[in-house]
Amino acid sequence: MADDDEKQPIIVKKIKKGGGGHHGGAWKVAYADFVTAMMAFFLLMWLLNATTEEQKTAISNYFDPSSAIVSDSVSGAGGLLMGQTVTTEGAMVSNMQELVNTPEQLRNVEVPIDHGSGEQESAAIDPQAIEEESREQARFDQVEDEIRQAIQESPELQELAQNLMIDQTPEGLRIQIVDQEGQSMFPSGSARMFNRMQSLLERLSGIIAKQPNKVSIRGHTDSVPFRGRNGYGNWELSTDRAHASRDVLVSAELPEQRVYDVVGKSDRDPLLPEDPENARNRRITVILLKDRVVREREEMSRAATTPRTLAPPRRSNSIIEFD
Repeated sequence: MADDDEKQPIIVKKIKKGGGGHHGGAWKVAYADFVTAMMAFFLLMWLLNATTEEQKTAISNYFDPSSAIVSDSVSGAGGLLMGQTVTTEGAMVSNMQELVNTPEQLRNVEVPIDHGSGEQESAAIDPQAIEEESREQARFDQVEDEIRQAIQESPELQELAQNLMIDQTPEGLRIQIVDQEGQSMFPSGSARMFNRMQSLLERLSGIIAKQPNKVSIRGHTDSVPFRGRNGYGNWELSTDRAHASRDVLVSAELPEQRVYDVVGKSDRDPLLPEDPENARNRRITVILLKDRVVREREEMSRAATTPRTLAPPRRSNSIIEFD
């Protein structure tokens, strides 16, 4: 009975849970996202290294909505190449194959041209034109490098580096000598250039004289009204400055026959259309024209000056009819 009266011990079991249990599995999801992102990054780096410049350009143009598209359809038989490829037929033998292989393959590729009437005509890609553009591109790059190097090597011309703008346009390599506030290339209202402008043009002449391209020289003014004697204004001023620039280029090293045209543009082609009175609109532009551009302009000029002949009149029942 005494044993029954004794109090039985109460045993309490406490279970401690493992540390970090409150975090759950969220860190695993974050880690998986990180690994996936890194894998995508290294895959992108590998693709950039493995693709050629032509392939990068083609991919960029495909996703660029502003790029010109020849056909309304972008794939399949209605696409740019009408279901054809520009590579050799058969299995892919290399993952480094060029988009465009050889000029011989390009001769058989036809690109549809839509003139807006709903009817299309095919034009074969001219490999000769492609090679010509490539050679001109290399020459233009060389000219740009030589000009910038000449500016850096001449202490006299270094201060004009900010006045020089060089870019490539559909016409060719464009070199613009631009006025700045407080640093003009010509005195106000005059076509007699400052010595710094003459020195720059003489150096420029020696560089572009090495290339075979024709040269277009253009003068520009701002839109500030200018009136000299006998109605002399911005049109005459821009033209005279262009001619003065031509004289310096030709008297230096540029052959006279290389000058394609000399044009005064007044304020009709501003560098800053939103600020037509800005000093930077006053400039001289020298363009090394692409050979293709010169040929096209000469063909258009010949077509415009070719006289049209009327067919002889046709008599029918005493009524003279002309075709």
